[in-house]
Amino acid sequence: MTDRYEQINDYIEALLKPRPDNVKKLEAYAEEHHVPIMEKAGMEVLLQILSVKQPKKILEIGTAIGYSAIRMALELPSAEIYTIERNEKRHEEAVNNIKEFQLDDRIHVFYGDALELADAVHVTAPYDVIFIDAAKGQYQNFFHLYEPMLSPDGVILTDNVLFKGLVAEDYSKIEPKRRRRLVAKIDEYNHWLMNHPDYQTAIIPVGDGLAISKKKR
Repeated sequence: MTDRYEQINDYIEALLKPRPDNVKKLEAYAEEHHVPIMEKAGMEVLLQILSVKQPKKILEIGTAIGYSAIRMALELPSAEIYTIERNEKRHEEAVNNIKEFQLDDRIHVFYGDALELADAVHVTAPYDVIFIDAAKGQYQNFFHLYEPMLSPDGVILTDNVLFKGLVAEDYSKIEPKRRRRLVAKIDEYNHWLMNHPDYQTAIIPVGDGLAISKKKR
């Protein structure tokens, strides 16, 4: 199934319009240095959702080198983006990349662990969109912590919820065990999310899987 999943994503990516050279440069850097950024097909779906939603304020949990935040800011010229990164080197790279794109007036980067920064992040709440794309094993904790900061008509987006399609396979024998536990954790999050009493969720099988959660009326 994983090979088929990747084949479909490759097909979709081949249909995408070329990105600007400075964006492709970021993508090449991420690939060379093994920095986990959002897959191209998933990124396009995310941007399409945002273009329809037209949020004024976005919270991103997991900045890495700033790729997603930059793509969102380029797509939404009037949006303010607040993003959290705990890795010192990547935080520094993100800040530099954002400055190079001349977006530092609209992208604000918090340095630290998202599980410890809720008070600081709450100052600029509410957010129209919350995008979860950090430590996969902490997805449910991130949701619990930041969901109260969502605006009444807001949306929570979660990336990597299909994890290369592995959540749909028999992952009980995946090695190493650490990877198996991570797949199980994502699978648990998906079931929890789909059965959340206050949210309605759909999962789109594109990129590495994108969950869209909206408050029930």
